[in-house]
Amino acid sequence: MADTRADIPDRDLFKASEVCEIAGVQSYVLRSWEQEFPSIGTSRSPGAPRIYRRADVELVLRVKELVFVEGLTLAGARRRIEDEDDPVGASPEPVVAGAETRERLAGIRRDLRALLDMLEVAPAGPAQGAWPPTGQGTLLEFSRDTVAGVEAAGTRKAPSGKKKSARPPKEG
Repeated sequence: MADTRADIPDRDLFKASEVCEIAGVQSYVLRSWEQEFPSIGTSRSPGAPRIYRRADVELVLRVKELVFVEGLTLAGARRRIEDEDDPVGASPEPVVAGAETRERLAGIRRDLRALLDMLEVAPAGPAQGAWPPTGQGTLLEFSRDTVAGVEAAGTRKAPSGKKKSARPPKEG
């Protein structure tokens, strides 16, 4: 079992090598944890060495405990820490709606069902051979039929197999 208890020196900022020494992990482990926990470590300027706050060191120690002692993955450790940080969001209490609110919701539900019924009305008749072959007539299928008809408008095949122009023949 890994020892996750550590004495953190009484300072505000730490170098990466100091954090690794305090936590008892290699630098590549700390860097991989930074990928999963972007809040770990800050840099003063681009290209500067990473600087860690005391809270970062405590978070590294907590991640070490979750990974090495409890056997969680880094993603699991991240979720656990997020749940610990937001205990209210982890188990929300149900909201009780009053009678007026329930009545308004029932009206909205009726209106939405009426809209769905209108959208599922069958079109006059899909073109023969057009997609979808099922011809169930939903609005989505009608839209796809329309798109397919527009795409095919440039060249239509005559029953004999010859191509016909979508334009009417010239007179004269």
